[in-house]
Amino acid sequence: MKTIREAKKWKGKPDASGHFGIFGGRFVPETLMEALNELTRAYQSLRKDKRFQKELEYLLATYAGRPTSLYEAQNMGRALGRDLRIFFKREDLCHTGAHKINNTIGQGLLARYLGKKRIIAETGAGQHGVAAATTARLFNLSCDVYMGAQDIERQALNVYKMNLLGARVIPVYSGSQTLKDATNEAIRDWVTNVETTHYLLGSVVGPHPYPMIVRDFQSVIGRETKVQMKKMVHALPDVMIACVGGGSNAIGFFYPFLDTRAKLIGVEASGKGLKTRQHAASLTKGTIGVLHGMKSFVLQDRNGQVELAHSISAGLDYPSVGPEHAFLKEAGRIRYETASDRDALLGFHALTLLEGIMPALEPAHAIGYLIRKYKSFPRGAKIAVCLSGRGDKDLDTVRRYQKTKR
Repeated sequence: MKTIREAKKWKGKPDASGHFGIFGGRFVPETLMEALNELTRAYQSLRKDKRFQKELEYLLATYAGRPTSLYEAQNMGRALGRDLRIFFKREDLCHTGAHKINNTIGQGLLARYLGKKRIIAETGAGQHGVAAATTARLFNLSCDVYMGAQDIERQALNVYKMNLLGARVIPVYSGSQTLKDATNEAIRDWVTNVETTHYLLGSVVGPHPYPMIVRDFQSVIGRETKVQMKKMVHALPDVMIACVGGGSNAIGFFYPFLDTRAKLIGVEASGKGLKTRQHAASLTKGTIGVLHGMKSFVLQDRNGQVELAHSISAGLDYPSVGPEHAFLKEAGRIRYETASDRDALLGFHALTLLEGIMPALEPAHAIGYLIRKYKSFPRGAKIAVCLSGRGDKDLDTVRRYQKTKR
């Protein structure tokens, strides 16, 4: 995958057993295997069904607000210099404020096709939970959202939104009380209620076919970017940057560009520093292991025990990453870098003050990385950044951080 020729041969694996190379697969209780088989059959049929695709396209346009705009940040370009042209794919303009709605609408349609009356979801930053609760209203489904107690505290606004939308937010007090533990509880619920419930997984993680399904629904981001860049500047980006936690916005942004010459850079959260162990950089510091039904890079100790992840952004606070990202790292097609909590706050304030756009702390990592590394990019480079969500949900976090630094 290091060459363009090799990338063009990439045909959207996983293979029939759900593996991206050695990564992915299904590591789940036997009670879930038939549900996963049913979901795989349904999706393989519907992805080729013109009526399904037409309804999905209609809802993304009229309900979610697609296509989202591609905005050239000229003020930031001038501030950095080197004749850089910086473009933001504005997923923050989607209904509910983030890219998550692309996937929840798609999976909501799947759940309806499967005859499920209830959906469950896990959430960290709360954006997937809000999108799932919103989709439940759209399709008249009941909705339970699992959320770590720590994330409930730092994302109180999104919790309130989910409650207003009629969803039940179930706090998780085990482990680190963050996204990993919320995912654990959602899987336990699904095992118990698999006949009536669809697990609306929010990222490109978990057992096959979820990484493939979520990637396909999120690839609308990259497809639109391709068309918009050609229309605006008659060329594709030289560099593309996106934050990576589980990895759904990044893979959706990058996937349509795998067979191009664009340099693709995923930015993980290095938190308080890679040497402190208070980070969420699983691709950078993790080792191969199994978590949440998939084989990927995992933050774990020598005995295979999952370690706690940390990021100022709840949405990146996850000790693993989607298996396709793991594969693309090993294949050399995507480069994965890191940005710290401080970098994220730098990105947050810079975009807010320069462009009047307040990013979520997740994509603020990508912006902070760009600001720190801009001199490493060729003069005049066209750089596209995925602005995966808006920052109103993070105002309390930013305010508390600023107070502690005074």
